[in-house]
Amino acid sequence: MELNLTEADLNLLKEKGISEATLEKQLADFRNGFPYLRIVRPASTDDESILTIDEETARKALTRWEKYLADGGEVLKFVPASGAASRMFKELFAFVNSTEAIPAPGSDVEQLLANIHKFAFFSDLSEAVGRLHGKTVDELLAENRHKDVVAAIILPEGLNYGALPKALLKFHCYPAGDATAMEEQLREAAEMAMNANGVVNVHFTVSANHRQLFDEKLGQAIPQIEKETGANFVVGLSEQKPSTDTIAVTPGNDLFRDSEGRLVFRPGGHGALIENLNDIDSAVVFIKNIDNIANSALREKSVEYKKILGGCLIVVHDTILRHINALSNNPDSEAIANATALVNTMVSDCKALQQAQTPQEKTKVLLEILDRPLRVCGMVRNEGEPGGGPYLAADSGNTVVSCQILESSQIDLSKPENAEMMKQSTHFNPVDLACYIKRPDGSRYNLPDYVDHATGFISSKSLEGRELRALELPGLWNGAMSKWNTVFIEVPAFTFTPAKTVNDLLRPAHQPA
Repeated sequence: MELNLTEADLNLLKEKGISEATLEKQLADFRNGFPYLRIVRPASTDDESILTIDEETARKALTRWEKYLADGGEVLKFVPASGAASRMFKELFAFVNSTEAIPAPGSDVEQLLANIHKFAFFSDLSEAVGRLHGKTVDELLAENRHKDVVAAIILPEGLNYGALPKALLKFHCYPAGDATAMEEQLREAAEMAMNANGVVNVHFTVSANHRQLFDEKLGQAIPQIEKETGANFVVGLSEQKPSTDTIAVTPGNDLFRDSEGRLVFRPGGHGALIENLNDIDSAVVFIKNIDNIANSALREKSVEYKKILGGCLIVVHDTILRHINALSNNPDSEAIANATALVNTMVSDCKALQQAQTPQEKTKVLLEILDRPLRVCGMVRNEGEPGGGPYLAADSGNTVVSCQILESSQIDLSKPENAEMMKQSTHFNPVDLACYIKRPDGSRYNLPDYVDHATGFISSKSLEGRELRALELPGLWNGAMSKWNTVFIEVPAFTFTPAKTVNDLLRPAHQPA
């Protein structure tokens, strides 16, 4: 396909660090689409593709995690936090923009206003309402000025919560003061990942337009939290790289240009953050979404399971290292058999291993499989919460079956057997990952090498009133980690406390005990 790029187009590509070859590849993805993955079955505790942790295993994992920290092990908490909170307030925006003066009975807006005093941001809201209207929140509600109260939450003249990142919203209320999601993530990190020197490493991914707000809030919060916890925080911030943006196209798959004739690029989705993760210099990295954070009353129990995940990660990594050493030093039949047994717990139907004939060929394949990034993923019993799920699935090349976290968009639901498997799925993905991203020699894996690039996603969007097609890169914990070694572990539901809508902050995990 002839691109017919202008000089301005070429300059934009250069500015973003995107090659013409990458642009051509993205256009090919739009034309060809992405294949659905072949699903073998949902992961389950019944067949031990999701492991359950008994009391003795938990004790051993906790002991191993504490030893890892005491021995000077590297650990960092990685928190994707670049998204704006606008989706949390979708119903509030709809109400403010509607012709209705009073929220509909039973609506999310009615529930919010009926419980307005319970939100951690209420004191800030009261101040904003007083400044804007010279009255209290209760006085406005008594006068049926519901829109003024709701507008003060989401609009720029008030709290501007509709445009702020979730990280900077007040989630929890304490006698000593209110706490944002970011502050609570720091407190949790201090309890689960303080190293032998008292250092706590945390990294937030942020958007460029919010970076200054993050810097300011961190400057205020860190001294106080260090005083509370005795930790010394080292906090990094990074933005999604422009080189991970993806081109937009018309419904006919031609290059989409805005009203001024410029090419339109869009952020590549959370899968773009594999590049940010690739820049992290730490052996162990915990990954957790910014809004999945409980208040202090539940934090101790939740932190225990984060440590268990970390301990299980190190135990599995210890085992992998033993097999790598055995295969490297004395690849006899016993070493090959033992390594094969371990590999079969993580991958199956591996064509390369099936085709290997000699001990040397088998050893080479086994070492290649074992020497990969490793992740231990917490999985929660499915109780109707949103999120992808754990499956045994083939890669896009159909060369291996392994534990994968899949979104519904990656599954061909027109096939009755796939739809039935989704119904039978017992667990979902809360995004609770403990990862080991360094090689046995201490060097870092190049994480983009382990992405299955055929697992992206195409969606329909609009700009300036015109329809466009957008391309999302393979998701961070989906296709971006497709070629990692993966272990699923069941964790309790109380470890998953997201705030997808503002009213989720009324759940017990976000309310005072």
